[in-house]
Amino acid sequence: MEPGITASDGSVEGQQWNVVGHTYTPKLHSENAMIWHAIIPDGTFVPPHIHPTQDEWIVMLTGNLEVEFGADVHKAGPGDTIKMPMGVAHGIFNRSGAEATCVFGVAPSRKLFDLFGKLDGVTDPEELVRISAEHEVDFLPPPDAE
Repeated sequence: MEPGITASDGSVEGQQWNVVGHTYTPKLHSENAMIWHAIIPDGTFVPPHIHPTQDEWIVMLTGNLEVEFGADVHKAGPGDTIKMPMGVAHGIFNRSGAEATCVFGVAPSRKLFDLFGKLDGVTDPEELVRISAEHEVDFLPPPDAE
């Protein structure tokens, strides 16, 4: 990682991705960590999944999100930090009626930067699951498939 500042309107390597309807803008990327700004429209979500090799967290800036850990639903708003330890299944949902913004992070970064580049604009769920599995993110089957 190079020392310095990523400007509020800047990103790592000029990148910005559309992943599951969210806008992700990477702000820091090194072998040890990755941080990205996210705009999460109302009605969008990341289905339940597991990061077997990374801890993940979200710092809420605006709006509200719900994070599901199995049957447990946690609600987070501005200023809250959501903690998602490696190996623990979680899904992230915006059911608030308004856009949410937040800063995500993972440690270590592993293959996530490359994953987001490959998922940019992917809309086919099966392809999203396949590509994610190749990059150490494992989606759970839908409830009706279990």
